[in-house]
Amino acid sequence: MSKNTPINFDVVRSKIESLNIPDLSKATIREIVKVVDMIQAETGDKYIRMEMGVPGLPPEKIGIEAEIAALKAGVANNYPSIEGIPELKKETARFIKNFMNIDINPEGCVATTGSMQGGYASFQAVSSMDKKKDTALFIDPGFPIQKQQFKVIGAKFQSFDAYDYRGEKLKDKLEEFLSKGNINSIIFSNPNNPSWICLTDEELKIIGELANKYDVIVIEDLAYFGMDFRQDFSTPGQPPFQPSVANYTDNWIMLISSSKVFSYAGQRMAVMAISDKLYNRSYPDLQERFGADKFGYAIVYRLLYSLSSGASHSGQHALAAMFKAASDGKFNFVEPVKEYGERAKIMKKLFTKYGFEIVYNKDLDQDLADGFYFTIAYPGMNGGELIENLLYYGISAISLRGAGSTHVDGLRACVSQIQRSQFDDLEYRLKRFHEDFPN
Repeated sequence: MSKNTPINFDVVRSKIESLNIPDLSKATIREIVKVVDMIQAETGDKYIRMEMGVPGLPPEKIGIEAEIAALKAGVANNYPSIEGIPELKKETARFIKNFMNIDINPEGCVATTGSMQGGYASFQAVSSMDKKKDTALFIDPGFPIQKQQFKVIGAKFQSFDAYDYRGEKLKDKLEEFLSKGNINSIIFSNPNNPSWICLTDEELKIIGELANKYDVIVIEDLAYFGMDFRQDFSTPGQPPFQPSVANYTDNWIMLISSSKVFSYAGQRMAVMAISDKLYNRSYPDLQERFGADKFGYAIVYRLLYSLSSGASHSGQHALAAMFKAASDGKFNFVEPVKEYGERAKIMKKLFTKYGFEIVYNKDLDQDLADGFYFTIAYPGMNGGELIENLLYYGISAISLRGAGSTHVDGLRACVSQIQRSQFDDLEYRLKRFHEDFPN
């Protein structure tokens, strides 16, 4: 590599070395964020930042106004109910019915401090509910921090990359794991972080039917609710509906976040929805571990209570208002976030123009949607080398290896922080990169 790179070579080198991580494919998202922050601070050069999935659109005004009203009404001096305020529970159930066509009792709609907390509590519960089932199964690639959460709680997990197991092939692969009798849960995101693959109804049916057969819980991370822009999920009470495994099993937990679809990440507000059957199901091993045998009760009054003693009071009012406006047909929550798909479409063309390959590019026989993320690889470079080399050109991303990808050693690119005004700069840097590393 020439030392005449768009970003000062020596500064980038010194900051990378300060991480003391020989292979950057093993760096966490926050570590990549840290090194880019340090380089920008010293050089003054602005990066094309694709490493962290933060909203790149203004927060929804309906939420802001509802939260301000709640704060003015004095909620800040009151602990919210552990399970969530009544308005949020009611509107969550309405939202799920209107946009997924799934019936749920508001009791099972629980406020959490972001979906990460909902996931963390869920992972603890499923890992403790049956001593014979001590292992969770991830359908990868997936959100790396969820596996970190399993490591923190000391629970076992296994995983496989879905790339070669789409459609009917998924059934045999799942059976390979489930037939051993030690799997307690199946965890996936849909649309997927980081690959943006979207499981089809056929695949969700396979997962649901096997969850019934082997009595495992499916944890469905819907952080990007309705953001498969190949279909329009924005009309309440009318198909198409957001696809869900809940159509095929009662053994489900959904994690629904306000962070991306409502651009409300800063308030750390989400809901965990637990099916009526699972919420009220009794597990003797939960009684032994947590002093409560009912699944929903143990999550709310033992786990969530221990973790935070409730989610933001004013934030709950904000999310309730946004759910209500969407269900009332007064707020098309999908329309604003379509911008991410438009950015992805442009950025994919630029990357492929300069020698990059899109790694995950198909949902069975259908082209992958343009959305919040896409995946890239560069011939002749592994993921760690690609992360490091791109940093000298003012472009940052994270490794797919860390997200559980075994298909190829590439990178996840997030479009949210890239403004359209940066596209010319992106093309210049990619062109320079390709000239220095021809393929």
